[in-house]
Amino acid sequence: MRVNDLCEKLGWELVHGDGEREITGGIYCCDLLSIVMGRAPSDSLWITVMGNVNAMAVAALADTACVAVAENMLIDDEAIAGAKKGNVTVIRTGLPVFESAMAAARLLGLN
Repeated sequence: MRVNDLCEKLGWELVHGDGEREITGGIYCCDLLSIVMGRAPSDSLWITVMGNVNAMAVAALADTACVAVAENMLIDDEAIAGAKKGNVTVIRTGLPVFESAMAAARLLGLN
């Protein structure tokens, strides 16, 4: 499923990127960036509360399909600049991480 489709169906906000990338690597939930760097699958939906430039760099390094910032956490201008630089798609939801993952898993047929 494309990131755009996920956002449309779940009512999540596309903050940056074209949303055309396919989510084929499952869902990864973690806020510890060093763990995400080594363990997030390529093309996955990474869900976190981290909306900073370091998270965008990690998303680019891990080659995730997108980073979903949960709980409507702030995504600052520096993070958006980092997302542009790393070609990272950024989305946002008001749901907590666990609820975000459950909603996405149902939609992606992963549960």
